Amino acid sequence: MILHKGETLFLQGQSGPLFHLRSGLLKIVRVHPDGSQILVNIIVPDEIIPHHSLISPNPYFGTSIAIVTSEVDILPAAAWYEELEQHPERYRSIGLQLQDKLRMMQQRIDQLTAIAPADKLSKLEAWFDQYISPEKLTDVLTQDEIGQFIGLRRETINRLLRAKKES
Repeated sequence: MILHKGETLFLQGQSGPLFHLRSGLLKIVRVHPDGSQILVNIIVPDEIIPHHSLISPNPYFGTSIAIVTSEVDILPAAAWYEELEQHPERYRSIGLQLQDKLRMMQQRIDQLTAIAPADKLSKLEAWFDQYISPEKLTDVLTQDEIGQFIGLRRETINRLLRAKKES
C-alpha cells in the first residue's frame, strides 16, 4: 500500500492489523479530547508497528500519518499472532526489534532531558541524521512538530534555526 504525505494509516483507539514500513516515514501523534495533537514518535523503514502489539493485540496508541510518500505492508493480526504461536523462535526477532526501538527511544529521552534548548535541537538533529538521513529535519517536520518532539515552543525552534542559518 502506498500512502502519500498527510494520509492516515490508522487512528488512535482503533484496533486492526500490524504494519511493516518498507519505505518512507510515518509520524505517530496522540490526539487529545480537545482535538489538539502532539507528535510522540517517528517510524522509520523496516519497523513493524504498533510496537506495543508485536506480541499481543492492543488498540492503536496514536494516529499514524505519512510524513512523506511511504510504502506499507499490511500484516493481518490473526495471521501474525498465529505465526508466533507456530514459530516461537520468532519471539527473539521481535525482542531484538523492541530492543532497537527502546535504544532509539532512550536517545529521544536524552534529547528531552537536555537543559539548554540549543542542546535539545542539536541532539534531535544528530538523532535525525542517525535514523532518518538523508532527509533533512526541517523538510520532514514543521517547527511546531519539532518543538513538540523536544518539548520546546515553536517560537524557540524558529529562533534557534534562524541563529543556526546566520552562523
